[in-house]
Amino acid sequence: MNTSRSGWPSLPPSGDRNRTVLACMVAGALLFAVISGVSVVIVAQDLSRDFVGTAVAAPQAQQPATGQQPAAEQQQPLAATPANVTANGAIQIGDPAAKNVVQVVADLQCPACQAFEQANATALEDAATRGSALIEYNIISFLDRASTTQYSSRAGNAAYCVAEADPAKFQGWLASMFEQQPAEGGAGLPDTELIAIAQSAGYTESAVAQCITDRRYDTYLRTKSKEIIDGGIRSTPTVLINNHPVADPKQLFTPNGLAPTLR
Repeated sequence: MNTSRSGWPSLPPSGDRNRTVLACMVAGALLFAVISGVSVVIVAQDLSRDFVGTAVAAPQAQQPATGQQPAAEQQQPLAATPANVTANGAIQIGDPAAKNVVQVVADLQCPACQAFEQANATALEDAATRGSALIEYNIISFLDRASTTQYSSRAGNAAYCVAEADPAKFQGWLASMFEQQPAEGGAGLPDTELIAIAQSAGYTESAVAQCITDRRYDTYLRTKSKEIIDGGIRSTPTVLINNHPVADPKQLFTPNGLAPTLR
């Protein structure tokens, strides 16, 4: 498979790409609707609409919510870069020499990403523990419009805060974040709740809490989100195994659907 400069698979020409992406989104949405009762139309429209032109919009001026800080560009150095991530912003879990590399691109506000995580969290954790797969999580932000408090980017920033502190606890934290994912269109979880989730996952350091409230890696998150989208990613979750996209809804959304591939 051809790859772009960013390392993500190159997409086919625009017309074919649009048809392919739509087919994948509809297929995934159909199964997701069966699993969770969410309307197929809502899922498909959210993913297609929000990915176009909104992924890296700058934080907008707003009144602070409970436990939340004002616009991030006023609080963080532009060059802030988290530790324990790859050059393309991936958080790696497992053995770098593993025979399989699983790349997961997700937005923490995305309902389909929640469905994927709930179906395959155990399979990914087991594969990383056994050494049969290296898991690379690219947490991106494009769904800020789906909450009134920029939850997508605040949660994405928190992902880098906890990964910097200890990647070994990241998968447990991620599972908790998706378990408590707020509904689209509401306020989203306040920073106080993001801190509480981090603490429950073992991130009790004050530096992690400060990183979350300061939105220290907001600019980094947006930069990496843009790079990933520019590299050809157009829907979440996007999952690749050894650089090959996984398009089968059964693998993505049924319990342990990826497990046979990762043995």
